[in-house]
Amino acid sequence: MMKTKLTLLICALSLISFSQSASPQMADELRESGKIYVVVGVISIVFICIIGLLIYIERKLSKIEKQIKKEIVE
Repeated sequence: MMKTKLTLLICALSLISFSQSASPQMADELRESGKIYVVVGVISIVFICIIGLLIYIERKLSKIEKQIKKEIVE
């Protein structure tokens, strides 16, 4: 669980630093046309799906690790 939190923190920090270096002209054009909200929405959905997938995989791996440890002990 700690690894997941650390990974999320690192991703958030890198996203913040990357977004600050973006060209303001492009952002202004997208904001004027209202497309910036679509871009932010799509990026948010993709990011949430990736996080969900990582959590799902982590849970599956934990179950498999527990089964392996249980088989070794028996």
